Amino acid sequence: QLQASGGGLVQAGGSLRLSCKASGSITIFRVMGWFRQAPGKQRELLGSITSDGTMYYADAVKGRFTISRDNAENTLYLQMNSLEPEDTAVYYCNGQHIVTLMNYWGQGTQVTVSS
Repeated sequence: QLQASGGGLVQAGGSLRLSCKASGSITIFRVMGWFRQAPGKQRELLGSITSDGTMYYADAVKGRFTISRDNAENTLYLQMNSLEPEDTAVYYCNGQHIVTLMNYWGQGTQVTVSS
């Protein structure tokens, strides 16, 4: 089970850090990532990090968002800087099981960026 937190209301240009706490070890996930879904839009992948530390970022957030994982704390993070009103969305964390390839989702946390 994944539990996302850290969302909130922030002004444009501000920062937030999202957390995704797993109920058990996150080493069971071959890759973990952050997605977001804005009203009326499809869920989009923002970035991911594999178990060996390989990272991917979507162009929309490259240079502004940073993903990290703390295996000891069983937590995935998303540091978001230079936030823009277009970043307003519900943010979800995801983990893909290393053996079954089943996807596990957090419940989502709302991020609202005011102009």
